Amino acid sequence: MSKNRYPRLLGLLPLIGTLLLSGCNMTLLNPKGQVGLDERNLIITATLLMLLVVVPVIVMTFLFAWKYRASNANATYTPKWNHSTKIEIAVWAVPILIIIALGYVTYKSTHALDPYKPLESDVKPVTIEVVALDWKWLFIYPEQGIATVNKIVFPAHTPINFKITSDAVMNSFFIPALGGQIYAMAGMQTKLHLIANQNAEMDGISANYSGAGFTGMKFKAIATSQEDFDAWVSEVKKAPKQLEQAEYAALSKPSQNNPVELYASVTPNLFQTIVDKYEGMKPGPKVKHEKEEKEVAQMEGMDSSSHSAAGAEE
Repeated sequence: MSKNRYPRLLGLLPLIGTLLLSGCNMTLLNPKGQVGLDERNLIITATLLMLLVVVPVIVMTFLFAWKYRASNANATYTPKWNHSTKIEIAVWAVPILIIIALGYVTYKSTHALDPYKPLESDVKPVTIEVVALDWKWLFIYPEQGIATVNKIVFPAHTPINFKITSDAVMNSFFIPALGGQIYAMAGMQTKLHLIANQNAEMDGISANYSGAGFTGMKFKAIATSQEDFDAWVSEVKKAPKQLEQAEYAALSKPSQNNPVELYASVTPNLFQTIVDKYEGMKPGPKVKHEKEEKEVAQMEGMDSSSHSAAGAEE
C-alpha cells in the first residue's frame, strides 16, 4: 500500500496546483496598455533568466540523488575528489552572465518605464488629478472642469497624465491592466503616465493598506473612443452636484464602499489646494511648485539682464 501512495499523490499535484492558483488574478499577464505590456515582458524576461539557474539545479538534485543512490553499484566512488575546472567555470560563469544580462535589462527598462516620464504620442494627453481619501478615490479633470468619485473614463490610444496626492494616510494608486503603481502621499504630488491600447473596462485598486475600508477602496477605469469620452463628459456636466468647498469637506470624511459620484463642476485649483494644506506640516524648506519655479526663473532672468545693462553703462 505504501508503494502506491506516492504515485497517487504525484497524480494529484496538478489538481492541487490548479486549486492554489484559482484565486489568482492574471491581469498583469494580460495587459490592456503599452506600459503594462512592457512591464509584463520585463517580468517574463527576468523570470526566464533566473530559471536558467533554478531549473538545472532542481534537475541535477534529483539526477544526482538517483545516480549516486546506495543501490547503484556502478556509480564511481571518489571520496577524495575536491576540484574540477570545468565545474568551477560553469558555477561562476553562468551566474555572472545572467547577472550581467539582468542588470542590463533592469537598467534599460527602469529608465524606459519611469512613471514620471511622459509617453511619446501625437495625440494630446488627458490630465486627471487623483486624490486618495478614506476610503475612496476622487478624480478631477481640470481641463474639462468635472470631477468623479470611484470612476474614471478616458479615450483609448491617448496618453493619460495622472497627478496624484492624498488627503488622508499614504496610499497607492494602481490600475493593474494598464501597469504602473505609485504612492499617494499627503502634501506631495506624484505622477504616473499610462495609455490604453484598446477599449476596455478595468479595475483600479488601492495597493497599500490604509485602514478599515481598504478592501472597498476600488474604482472603475474605462477606456473608450474619443466620441464616447466627449459624450460622457457632456453627461457629467449635466449632473446635479457641484464639488464646492463644502461638498468636498463632506466628501473627505471617512466612508466605506462609496458609490460612484459625478460632479458637474469643481472648485478651481482644488487639487493644488489639497496639496498645499499640508505644506506647513512638513520639515525642511518650503517646496516650490511649478508655477513658483517659473516665476523665480523669470525674476532671476530679469535681475541678470539688469546687471548686464548696468555693467555695459559703466
